[in-house]
Amino acid sequence: MDYLYERLASELAEQIGLGLFLPGDRLPGVRAFSGQHNISVATAVAVYRRLEDEGYIEARPRSGFYVRARARRHTDEPGISSPKNRPSPVSGQELALQLVKAANDTAMTQLGAAVPAPSFLPTRAIERAVANANRCQRHRNTSYEFPPGVGELRRQIARRMAENGCRVGADEIVITHGCQESLTLALRAVTSPGDVVAIESPTFYGLLQVIDSLGLEALEIPTHPQDGVSLEALQLALEQWPVKACVLVPNYSNPLGYCMSEKLKRALVALLSQHRIPLIEDDVYGDLGFTQRRPDVCKSYDKTGDVLHCASFSKTLSPGLRVGWIAAGRYQEKVEYLKFVTNLATSTLPQLAVADLLESGLYERHLRKMRREYARAVERMIAGVERHFPEGTKVTSPQGGFVIWVELPGETDSFALARNLLKQGISIAPGAIFSATGKYRNFLRLSCACDWDDRIERALATMARLLNE
Repeated sequence: MDYLYERLASELAEQIGLGLFLPGDRLPGVRAFSGQHNISVATAVAVYRRLEDEGYIEARPRSGFYVRARARRHTDEPGISSPKNRPSPVSGQELALQLVKAANDTAMTQLGAAVPAPSFLPTRAIERAVANANRCQRHRNTSYEFPPGVGELRRQIARRMAENGCRVGADEIVITHGCQESLTLALRAVTSPGDVVAIESPTFYGLLQVIDSLGLEALEIPTHPQDGVSLEALQLALEQWPVKACVLVPNYSNPLGYCMSEKLKRALVALLSQHRIPLIEDDVYGDLGFTQRRPDVCKSYDKTGDVLHCASFSKTLSPGLRVGWIAAGRYQEKVEYLKFVTNLATSTLPQLAVADLLESGLYERHLRKMRREYARAVERMIAGVERHFPEGTKVTSPQGGFVIWVELPGETDSFALARNLLKQGISIAPGAIFSATGKYRNFLRLSCACDWDDRIERALATMARLLNE
């Protein structure tokens, strides 16, 4: 027979698992909880003690009960990756286009593309900023803002980078059409067709497509889901192969979600500098850590100008604005030229709108809210995977961003799973597209920045059913 306190403890545990209470959140006081549920104070205490015993919450003296970080994870994390240890051309990216198209289909349950749902973004503030820029600066909106881009925006970006210990002048920043163009320009500036580029493994499939389009070869480096790329493996690779550039996501990588420590970032920059190899740093998720302190960037340790820092506002403000930037160090002049001959300039109106959002302080206020919401979304998706997926499933514990990397048990083929799910109106990202050689076929990536409803629960249940079959 179930006692009342056990039933209430189970219900509250489920709410914590769904992300209704985030790690660190204070629960209602004992008297408030007893009043909400029309129970005695003694029963309310029994509920909280039960959850404390099971690891969901913790008592803090003279403060109350709080949700514990990573409460009661049932699944292990994947281990360090083991990609092929030789350069390879990129292959197997055909499904990625289907994935992108699915992201535009409102009838599709979106768990594949790393595109946040509009509810996570400050859509009304963006509308006001765009309208204000259009009204107040009409004369500029009809003209090109040739590289390096709108001065107000570059100054705001430079100030933000300075706050993070990275001293880059506004004139050292080039505005781009999102981070994808930044990465493309960076690779074009430092490599030639046939060159070898070192990358983390697994890595963002969009980078693999850029590498493929430029005729480069990818050298995948083993990567740990908490510590990041293995510097020992990278050093061995640099000694063995003629690597011309290294592209990494040190802060909240996609798809693993790790954040390299300050010590490892310093060592990474020193290692590549020793070998005179440029580092292309993708920092598109850097503002999205689950703690309030923003992590440092590799660019802040750059003494030679060989770190090309790339980022954008696509994951924090709006993917549709297409506003990114690159601080290219000693490759600045070449990047500006490549930007100009590629598409002349980035659209003026979005640049002015973003500059206004940064200057007003709204961007920082939005980030504080967004970090909490992304943390809740990730916890909720992990809990959903734990509820539905078969035994033996492993899931990463991201430190930021909004994606999780899932290792499926046995010889599961996530490519076949993705094709079957598309037929049922569900999109996921199969693991093989995150590797140049089609590795990680028994992995998948799930985007957590979605509006949680019955459709998401049904999608996870459908995945579990297909996995069991």
